Amino acid sequence: MRWKKTLQIVGVHCEGEIGKIITGGVVDIPGKTMLDKMNHINEVDDSLRKLVIFEPRGCLQMSVNILLPPTRPEAHAGFIVMQADKAHPMSGSNAICVVTALLEMGMVPMQEPETTVVLDTPAGLVTARATCIDGRCTGVSLDMVPSFVDRLDVPIETKEFGTIKVDIAFGGVFYALIDVEQVGLDLVPENARRLADVGVALRSLIDERVRVEHPLFPQINNIAYVMFRRRLSDVEYQTCTTLPPGRIDRSPCGTGSSANLATLAARGLVDVGGSLISRSTIGSEFRVELLGRTEVGGRPAVLPRIRGRAWTYGIEQLGVDPDDPLAAGFTLSDTWGEGR
Repeated sequence: MRWKKTLQIVGVHCEGEIGKIITGGVVDIPGKTMLDKMNHINEVDDSLRKLVIFEPRGCLQMSVNILLPPTRPEAHAGFIVMQADKAHPMSGSNAICVVTALLEMGMVPMQEPETTVVLDTPAGLVTARATCIDGRCTGVSLDMVPSFVDRLDVPIETKEFGTIKVDIAFGGVFYALIDVEQVGLDLVPENARRLADVGVALRSLIDERVRVEHPLFPQINNIAYVMFRRRLSDVEYQTCTTLPPGRIDRSPCGTGSSANLATLAARGLVDVGGSLISRSTIGSEFRVELLGRTEVGGRPAVLPRIRGRAWTYGIEQLGVDPDDPLAAGFTLSDTWGEGR
């Protein structure tokens, strides 16, 4: 066997959402900051993302995270989320996967009953507190980056649903949050295909019509996802994040739940010390807490904490044969959507 590249990958899922981690084979990515490194992947060299995400080695329904040396001295490790469309600055479920792997693989020393892990991400530092029992990581709380509302109740004219109202908020990336009743769908597994198609189409439409830019990180300047939501009670929401080119997040989505928390705080529906449950389409859940309030570039913002669980399920070595004609990967419209 003669591989020109060898990667070690740890398989992890967070509440049903796959977030694999590259733990060996990538020395570093060019750039002074994690944001620079993410931009290098998206703008200069996308080959690693395609290698691990595209077929025949990957699949649409997962993320793969690159574990990197941190660029800030406070952090234990840096990571970048790679998904089907591009690399993204932050993901709550993937951060929980990364922390679980760091501790259970012995890359960061585990201390019982709790270990603090600081992650360097393109969206800023994220502090994680992992509950550790008998050598296992049984849960992770993430102090997320400050989340804020960009605008509320934005009217968007659509051909299929007429005028809908959309909240635009940042929770690590920018979200368009839509009450799912406006599109006439229930957040149930049998509607996953339809929810994915509608969400991705609406994301493209909204991103064309609504300009966003993070006040501190101007390169974060697009709406990454549409999250559908349904209020179940005063303290419980069902959430469904849709991801390009056409799938739904299996987890309740940490960054999306943070963005949703910012909209609820802006409407006076939750205050400091309050908490709620975000429940995914498959029934898994995150606990979401409002730790405090702050400002981001002069905008009111909230400090969310997300708690969820992840499980490691395997270790694999992925290699590239120099004679493999499909080393660059490929996509097919039967699973990746038309035009992909």
